[in-house]
Amino acid sequence: MVKYIVISILILFNFEFHSQYQNLPKEKLNDQSDVDEDLKFVKEHTLAVVKTGFIIGDVYSDNLNIQIVKKNLNGQEKPIFGASNLIPQPQNCTEKSGIFTLEGIKKLIAPKEFSEVARLLRDEMKINLDKNKKEKIIELIKSKDNLDGEKYRLIITPSKISIYAANVRGAITAVFTLLQLQKLQPDTNFLPCAEIEDAPRFVYRGMHLDVSRHFYPVSFIKKYLDIMALYKFNTFHWHLTDSPGWRLQINKYPLLTSQSGFRNYAHWTDWSKNGSHFVPEGSPNAYGGYYTQDEAKEIVAYAKQRNITVIPEIEMPGHSYEVLAAYPELSCTNDPNTCHEFCIGNPRTLEFLKDILTEVIAIFPSRYIHIGGDEAGTHCWKKCSKCQDLKVKKGFNDENELQSYLISNIEQFLKSRGRKLIGWDEIIEGGLPADATVMSWRGEKGGIIAAEQNHDVIMTPGACYLDAYQSNPVTQPMAIGGFLPIQNVYNYEPVPAQLSVEKAKYILGLQACLWTEYMSTTYQVEYMAFPRALAIAETGWTQKSLKNYDHFHKRIQAHYLLLQRMHVNYYRPSTFLTISEQPNADHSASELTLVSELYKPDIRYTTDGSSPTLSSQTYTKPVEVKGKMEIKSAIFQNGQMLGKETSYTSSHHRAIGKKVTFNNDWSTSYPAQSERTLTNGVMGSFTYQDKQWLGYLKDLDVTVDMETVQPVSEVSIRFMQQIGPGVFLPSHVDILVSEDGVKYVNVKRIIHDISNKNPELILKKFDAVLESISARYIRIIAPNIHGGYMFTDEIMVY
Repeated sequence: MVKYIVISILILFNFEFHSQYQNLPKEKLNDQSDVDEDLKFVKEHTLAVVKTGFIIGDVYSDNLNIQIVKKNLNGQEKPIFGASNLIPQPQNCTEKSGIFTLEGIKKLIAPKEFSEVARLLRDEMKINLDKNKKEKIIELIKSKDNLDGEKYRLIITPSKISIYAANVRGAITAVFTLLQLQKLQPDTNFLPCAEIEDAPRFVYRGMHLDVSRHFYPVSFIKKYLDIMALYKFNTFHWHLTDSPGWRLQINKYPLLTSQSGFRNYAHWTDWSKNGSHFVPEGSPNAYGGYYTQDEAKEIVAYAKQRNITVIPEIEMPGHSYEVLAAYPELSCTNDPNTCHEFCIGNPRTLEFLKDILTEVIAIFPSRYIHIGGDEAGTHCWKKCSKCQDLKVKKGFNDENELQSYLISNIEQFLKSRGRKLIGWDEIIEGGLPADATVMSWRGEKGGIIAAEQNHDVIMTPGACYLDAYQSNPVTQPMAIGGFLPIQNVYNYEPVPAQLSVEKAKYILGLQACLWTEYMSTTYQVEYMAFPRALAIAETGWTQKSLKNYDHFHKRIQAHYLLLQRMHVNYYRPSTFLTISEQPNADHSASELTLVSELYKPDIRYTTDGSSPTLSSQTYTKPVEVKGKMEIKSAIFQNGQMLGKETSYTSSHHRAIGKKVTFNNDWSTSYPAQSERTLTNGVMGSFTYQDKQWLGYLKDLDVTVDMETVQPVSEVSIRFMQQIGPGVFLPSHVDILVSEDGVKYVNVKRIIHDISNKNPELILKKFDAVLESISARYIRIIAPNIHGGYMFTDEIMVY
């Protein structure tokens, strides 16, 4: 018999159709209909390859839990992916033999309370009932058997599918488990038999989307919600307003959309560099858009069908340039170009915001209304007579309490309407309103403070920010910065270890955040969000004790087919290798570990400077190195190299473990490994948040004690430049040496010609080759001339 290929594994093999899907013509990126046709072609092409009967053999047969079943119509064998491939991993899942065929179903039975859920199941799974067929049924059963909230029980047998839930939420969750299982199958008429009983770890599992920087159509928002539902997210945080554009129709204040919903440059950085002007709706060069109230209500209803609550965010008091451009009388200076924050001393401000929130509440039935509250500057309030008068009248100590005054008033207003305020962790400053919930984004500190004060918390730190690079930035489209591969996302634990059990209960869950400065198309949003969002989905749903990255990595192989069927432009596993280095206990050698995003790759490497070939050594365990050594590696498949080789020069050097004296203090915000950082033998990655990059706001001035006078032939130190967040290279690096620690000689000055305007991530090694030099003490001075941060990760001495 002809075996059918496991489609999802084809993506790992980088066939020609794969690259066509990845590299859509740039000129089509703004033409939704054209791109949809491209994606449709790719899907059909993929399936056409499957129908040729290509033999996969047993090469990767352990990737997925697969049963081979016989299709009754033509006798051909078909693979069925078992329920243990689900993401998030269920709490309890037992696979059974046999299949349920989605043909010839006689009845779909549901109690009145579940009638809409039954209709959703029928429509999404494309079920056609046939009363003339055998007694094959799907039933939804209202259960009182400890299945509250989103808990459910799903039983699939060859003749019946039974869904048990105590309420609509649990029933919907079960339906989307069933739908995900269907979409994982090469033949969507087949479902594997199984028994699943499942419940979430956290009550809040969110995905955020910023539509202020770039407006996305209703059709895409629905697609976003569809994918969220498949992976058991239950909250959509819709960031509707920010300085680059207002995106929600407000009837009482029409200028918010007709004037501040459109700007004259598509890219927000071009817009901000050229005066930050808005243009009237209808202008030929207008870029932007907004959602009418009817469209927003449509989105809310669509989300509710999928057990998703939509939380709107209306920014205040900062990030409000777009509001003040339309209504400048609400600023402290009547000039939005000088002040981007609302004037808190102006009583009209509170009236205006309450008017807006009244209309927002009428659209969004969510318990929470998000008010932002982040990154508000205080300089205008300090100079504003109205704000200062209010400060004196209320007896406030500083301007942070002015913001707290505004937030507290808004909280009371929302409370009077039966709603609850949620904001970013800056709302802690100046005092938290009594019942406010905090989203902790500046690390976990804000969340810990809020939880200790008995406030509910949603964790959204850097490990949840899917706007960061997910692979080597050199190989990726422009992003905001940082480095967040999927394994780092998966390994994030939302409950801080320092919280007691009593306080940990205030951590309601976590949320993926997508800020869209560099995501001008829906395809780029998808590329940045998926599949990393699946890792957050599992963290939010699956019990901590059941999580395992290797198992997740294995299961995700089945989900590439699902994402293709959803026409998702997801990030493809990179063929580049990540190489990390760690010295052994006595520092006599280091070990190089080669990691791939591909599942079970064939990695070959060399250490003699030559390029790897199929006959090169196979990587099976970490490679031990002493001194400086170049390792070249690559992934091979079917006798061919995938992508390009990866080259890495080890940094095992003589200064590892040696004492470093810091003549200038590092920044307490980025302490890395403190005094051990610069000689721990570990290089930093592509982000300064990995705790290997030591941050400086001053000049760097350090001295390494080599313990004895010895020949020194080379000294290197590495710095980072990433101008977006204000990270710059030093102007130069001076290398000084001494035998006694008193008298130093400057033996080398290393300068560079890299522009401080270059927007790319740059890791620059300042390398000094020395001749006939002996020293015990090596001093390195690097002037910080740009006023931002300097980050360095390692001093290497040979």
